[in-house]
Amino acid sequence: MNSGVVSHLLCKRTDYQACTVKINVSALLRLMIFTVLFIGFREYISKPFMILYPMRYEDYEKGFQKKAKHYSKDEIKRCLEYAKPLIDQGLPVIFNTSHLSSLVGYTKNYLKRASLHTPFFYRQFEISKKNGSKRVIYEPLPNLKEIQQWILKNILYKIPISDFAKAYIPKKGIREHVKCHQGFKKIVTLDIENFFPSIKRERVEKVFKKLGYSTLIANLLSKLCSLNESIPQGASTSPYLSNIILKDFDQNVGSYCTDNGICYTRYADDLTFSGNIFYEKELIEFIEANLKQENFKLNHHKTKIMTNNLRQVVTGIVVNEKIQVPKTKRKGYYSGTCFRI
Repeated sequence: MNSGVVSHLLCKRTDYQACTVKINVSALLRLMIFTVLFIGFREYISKPFMILYPMRYEDYEKGFQKKAKHYSKDEIKRCLEYAKPLIDQGLPVIFNTSHLSSLVGYTKNYLKRASLHTPFFYRQFEISKKNGSKRVIYEPLPNLKEIQQWILKNILYKIPISDFAKAYIPKKGIREHVKCHQGFKKIVTLDIENFFPSIKRERVEKVFKKLGYSTLIANLLSKLCSLNESIPQGASTSPYLSNIILKDFDQNVGSYCTDNGICYTRYADDLTFSGNIFYEKELIEFIEANLKQENFKLNHHKTKIMTNNLRQVVTGIVVNEKIQVPKTKRKGYYSGTCFRI
């Protein structure tokens, strides 16, 4: 792919250079400063490029050929062949780093620094777990966070995931996870150990390459979503990336459970299984074998087997007779508190 074609399109260059029209430079500068101050730098530099990925490929092809008429047919053909599978999936076309820079509204230099020196673009803090230990959270700085949200909204959310995954899905909540397990004689809950750190950057890069992005762009996007060669807990892209990467695992486990009369759902790193008659030992062995293939392992300290003569709790919600918050958690709230599940 000829970068000259892309640079031509990105910069929207015309033959204005050949014109002899006189320009008031001072007035032009004042206009540019006014635009940046009152419209905003990001919107100012990104608006012209929103037309680069229309919904219909035919429209994109027509516009592309019109703007690239000064380049060879082979160059135009290669660019369009690269763009078509992305547009067909409803994804933004990204040719190179400069192109991504224009789409997200941050400079090419910033993208390079954020991808090469990622530890400097996160702040680290701790939150307490139920067992008293600490969970480390890595929060991206505002600019990187905005870039990750763009990737999440415009790329990741367009990728289908398994119906068995219930967490981090727009317009869905924990209710879709817990309601599947209400009223069964037995519930088994399992936990994946070191969930986010176990998902390495190389797997994220493969996700973007599979969509049709070039090696350069897939590598850059994966680095913008990673920290220390894995996806960080705290980045907005990490949860949905985990759903994408575990799609095949969810489908395999779901098929096994369906064949054995077991209800299965996954909420992030929490795996829940429910049914009336099934052998939990055989189930756990099957899950361990499949997790190993995905480079994950179980946290056996969090494995729970709950029968219906005991309180059955799924991700902090009681599901025996009706779905409700445990009584111990309700005590600390005012009587007027409303629990939405």
